[in-house]
Amino acid sequence: MLIRKSTPQDLPRLLEIYSFARAFMVRSGNPNQWRNTWPPASLVEQDIATGRSYVCEHNGRVVGTFFFDVGKDIEPTYATILDGKWENDSPYGVIHRLAGDGSVKGIGAYCIDWCYAQCKHLRVDTHPDNKVMQRLLAKLGFERCGIIHVLQDPMPRIAFEK
Repeated sequence: MLIRKSTPQDLPRLLEIYSFARAFMVRSGNPNQWRNTWPPASLVEQDIATGRSYVCEHNGRVVGTFFFDVGKDIEPTYATILDGKWENDSPYGVIHRLAGDGSVKGIGAYCIDWCYAQCKHLRVDTHPDNKVMQRLLAKLGFERCGIIHVLQDPMPRIAFEK
């Protein structure tokens, strides 16, 4: 597999992948995390324009996508963490909106491992119903740090760090 930055030409494929991911979440007991059309096309376009959207290719076909950024205090919703604490306050990489099309096993782990190779301090959050992501993060050595809240949804998110 290969990771590269997304381009505007990738947008239709990314929206297809997010549609597949929403249906998969419903089937796997997580119907509330990406309700309706989350993430909206406008947000994905913004991620592409700012160079923070990436795709995962397998045999030349886009099979996965994610948001990735690195810096100090780059995720405002991580400033307040409840029922725990972050392990340290050094600059970190944040992964959001990780999704695959279901055609290749191991896309999530491959993308997260790629991010870890770029930055050895990662933070991720996920919906309490997203047991698939929680298992993957545990398998990859992430520790549960507490609870954060995101702007687009009143449901809390479980925060993880590695």
